[in-house]
Amino acid sequence: MADDLEIAILTMRFNASDPDELLSSLSKYVVLTRGHDGCRNVDLCVSVAHPSQFVIIQKWESEQHARTHIDSSTMIEMAEACRGVLSEAPGIELLEGISAHDLN
Repeated sequence: MADDLEIAILTMRFNASDPDELLSSLSKYVVLTRGHDGCRNVDLCVSVAHPSQFVIIQKWESEQHARTHIDSSTMIEMAEACRGVLSEAPGIELLEGISAHDLN
């Protein structure tokens, strides 16, 4: 693995009005996303302090891989599944990985 590899981090924050329904949709999305070209890792997390808040943290080989994923049918399907189960619009942010290297 090259030392100059460009890592992109994509984070998504969701506040659920129906946590169980949202968890089901996000779990499916995470499994499908892990198979996308350029995906290095995807984690689904829930806030300890706010159990209706979920965060997805994705690591991509490059910004272009992350941007391609944002426009993918998997992302669109997940967005459609979120209709009616969120208390507000999700927060989505694309970050440059300054120190986001794998340990293995």
